Amino acid sequence: MKRLFALLPLLLMTAAAPASDVTGNWVTEDGTALIAIGRCGNSVCGKVAKALVIKPGRAETDVKNPDPRLRKRPIIGMTILSGFKTDGGGWKDGRIYDPETGKTYRSRLRLNTDGSLKVSGCILFVCQSQRWTRPR
Repeated sequence: MKRLFALLPLLLMTAAAPASDVTGNWVTEDGTALIAIGRCGNSVCGKVAKALVIKPGRAETDVKNPDPRLRKRPIIGMTILSGFKTDGGGWKDGRIYDPETGKTYRSRLRLNTDGSLKVSGCILFVCQSQRWTRPR
């Protein structure tokens, strides 16, 4: 019994480890952008690191932003993931900003068993998810 209690902290640390694995570079589901996710204090945040595919007519600045003062800021380098709290197996209660629509959604991040990242954006109780992958 004493051995079980001695191992319990180690097991709990191991169970919480996958949440930190979301850091690094990720290719979005449509393959158009590279997102760099890193630590931001006790949380994680993500920035657009690079455009991998330039879609015709796609703006290089945040033209859809509802705040007119922010419409000239470049999309490359922009923080699109912020405010996440760890839940042991992933990250919850964050925000994801979509520069293509200028909208911000509640978001969750969870590492899948295949090593990909499930990125969910939600409005009320309706969520849509994408599967992001590590660059090759």
